[in-house]
Amino acid sequence: MLKKILIGVGILALLLAVAFIYLNNRNRSMSPPDTAHLDVNGLHVEISYSRPSVRGRVIFGSEDEGALQPYGSYWRLGANEATTITVSQDVTFNGMPLKAGSYSLYAIPGADSFQIGVNTETGQWGAWEPDFSKNVFVTEVPVTRPVVPVEQFTTRIEEGSGGAVVYFEWSNVQLMIPVVPN
Repeated sequence: MLKKILIGVGILALLLAVAFIYLNNRNRSMSPPDTAHLDVNGLHVEISYSRPSVRGRVIFGSEDEGALQPYGSYWRLGANEATTITVSQDVTFNGMPLKAGSYSLYAIPGADSFQIGVNTETGQWGAWEPDFSKNVFVTEVPVTRPVVPVEQFTTRIEEGSGGAVVYFEWSNVQLMIPVVPN
């Protein structure tokens, strides 16, 4: 009898492990990981994130509109694991001082601007809110509108005036954040 129970538990554990692996892989293929990076004037900026797609959904808006990311609510600034930024030297990030190192990024969407949070807690699964007491700062970034809506969430980093400009683009939203060495 004990042997049958152990075999049953073993089979159940195996099925759960296979299901977990399948669902984790499926989720990653729908929102594949990516990295944006730039080296300019001795500054290295790298952002690791995952790329969800619009797929006919309302992305940013009110809860009444059924938005995936309602205004005023936490968003991990991508999918899957929390989005991270690494800077090789002390910089100003949208005018705010940021020491060299790695940080997680998150956003609170709004109709005309997003709050972007920079947090020392890294390595977290992004769906859960970070420990906000570990915020380095939260900065306000105005929304601009891309000429053509962006189907798959994209982060890119380009050379800018005296440093880099980070672009976050998805659906009908574009955020531009200057990252300048101190």
